[in-house]
Amino acid sequence: MSGYTATPLGLVGAAIFVAAASICFVLLLLLRPLLQRYALAHPVARSSHKLPTPQGAGIGVVAATIGTAAVACILLDAASNPLWLVFGAAAFIAIVGAVDDVSPIPVLPRLVLQALGVGIVIAALPADLRVLPSLPHWLEQLLLGLALLWFVNLVNFMDGIDWMTAAEVVPVTAGLVAIGGIGGLSTSEVVVALALCGALVGFAPLNRPVARLFLGDVGSLAIGLLVGWLLVGLAGRGYIAAALLLPLYYLADTTITIFRRMARGETIWQAHRTHFYQRAIERGSTVMSVVRRVFVANILLAALATVSVLWNGLFVQFVALVCGAALVGWLLYSLSSRGPQPDHRSA
Repeated sequence: MSGYTATPLGLVGAAIFVAAASICFVLLLLLRPLLQRYALAHPVARSSHKLPTPQGAGIGVVAATIGTAAVACILLDAASNPLWLVFGAAAFIAIVGAVDDVSPIPVLPRLVLQALGVGIVIAALPADLRVLPSLPHWLEQLLLGLALLWFVNLVNFMDGIDWMTAAEVVPVTAGLVAIGGIGGLSTSEVVVALALCGALVGFAPLNRPVARLFLGDVGSLAIGLLVGWLLVGLAGRGYIAAALLLPLYYLADTTITIFRRMARGETIWQAHRTHFYQRAIERGSTVMSVVRRVFVANILLAALATVSVLWNGLFVQFVALVCGAALVGWLLYSLSSRGPQPDHRSA
């Protein structure tokens, strides 16, 4: 399937970004006393924080993203029934996360509910959007559903220290906006990417180490679903290399960590502190030094993804993937090396 016509939104795009950031920041200031009272995350042995901290800031992020994007799509005449299904699925999975934040849901029911949200998103994909056209359509849909379910949980797994989700998703969504500007995404998808990027920037000041608010599952699950939907759309238009490059650090860190835990016979869905970024902090790196490295690496990955779309040939895509893999390999090695003594104020 060929890409869309380029979607440079210009001043409209800037307005969407600023509106989402402002709405999210104000909402979180208003919500913080309520979260402080009803959704306080107390530190445990596996926690990265030292003091009780309110969680659930994802409510503001998701509300600002969906609200801003919905209004913008209506004004730009870019709204559609599939888009409303995606927003509904994101809201549903956010509610599941909110319940889990307050009163943990057992693993199997939680996965079933997440799978329901993922299934809605898969059903909302265009009928002619194919990522693996050589496979029967039903099998491709099943594999995409499993991949998206994995990605939703992957984003949740990686939300383990202050600013980590912002350091990942802000460059990813910015990269998606850039790719949309050269025809890789539809107008509605660019709008969603802009709104999500803005909402996370609005959240970032309150999550800056030492965080005053945590995102919570209410945010990480919905963010994973929305970003995963955007990446599937990108891959379905022939830009598979870009769809892999944008989240490559998250994919590598989580997948390697899961396989290591499985090899040790550990229960993979239980909370732990063995991701590369968590082990870097255990070895003495500060939170700020870790998220800075992740952020810079993700900016470079977004640049490689954009190049792979701009010059969409097999050779360029191969070279971009090799460079991206080398960059992520360096990042993982860097996180595995002993850093400076920890700054306990950023823990």
